[in-house]
Amino acid sequence: MERRQFLAATSTSAAGLLLGQQPAPEADALYERSMVVDALCIETWDAEAFAAWKRSGYTAIQTSLPNRNLAVAVRALEEWRGRFEQHADKLIRCQKAADVERAKREGKLAVLLGFQNATIIEDEPRNLDKLHGAGARCIQLTYNARNLLGDGCTERTNAGLSDFGIGCVERMNELRIIVDLSHCGEQTSADGIAFSRQPPAFTHTVCQAIHFHPRAKPDELLRAISNRGGMTGIAALGYFVSPRADASLEDYLKHLDHAVKVGGIDHVGLSTDYQLRGIEAPRHGRTGICLG
Repeated sequence: MERRQFLAATSTSAAGLLLGQQPAPEADALYERSMVVDALCIETWDAEAFAAWKRSGYTAIQTSLPNRNLAVAVRALEEWRGRFEQHADKLIRCQKAADVERAKREGKLAVLLGFQNATIIEDEPRNLDKLHGAGARCIQLTYNARNLLGDGCTERTNAGLSDFGIGCVERMNELRIIVDLSHCGEQTSADGIAFSRQPPAFTHTVCQAIHFHPRAKPDELLRAISNRGGMTGIAALGYFVSPRADASLEDYLKHLDHAVKVGGIDHVGLSTDYQLRGIEAPRHGRTGICLG
């Protein structure tokens, strides 16, 4: 199967499951035997969420936890500890690749606990040890704006990582916390790739060459992150993938195609950046592309 056929099959199959449609048999069979991972899925966990997960056929997700400060982050991680215990028949704490494989074997969902802003570190790199001990495995260095580590993608300046930020990246590498650069400014992204000794990630982004958006990444960064062994998850929100209000699955596939051509199929994945149950209302006037 060619690259584009594989990406189209997995995306289309997930979309059909959520929309109540029957995907093509070959796509359905491929999806069923695959370990399907959503690189960012933001969900409120209730009965509807678990039902949506069953329909989705997902094997693993990275989820996004509250990131106001260290205390809030630790409390959120503790809540997830309780959730894993309460729903041990459905959920697995994802701390290594083997946990995803186990989830597939057991018909469960592996959940990797992540944060979309390094504000949770506050001004002390040693807080990373506390976060790691409580279960954090992925931290985005900045959100849209500047923080102590560096500039975000909507910041007026493009200053890159601070010395403090570089020190945090080094400690994250030692702890094996994923360095996520999705919302980072271009220079912060480039610095994160350059200074990280472990493979970094754009867990949820799109291709600037296809549609310009502050969150989109240029080809040189997509290529650079692949060259460091990292991955790029292509986000499925409609206003990320197209300037049109009626963005389609085909628009999404254009970003996947381009990312694969630039960074290689081994370094490109899927990401929704919204809930398993789908989007109930438009965001910024546009809906999401329903993938899973």
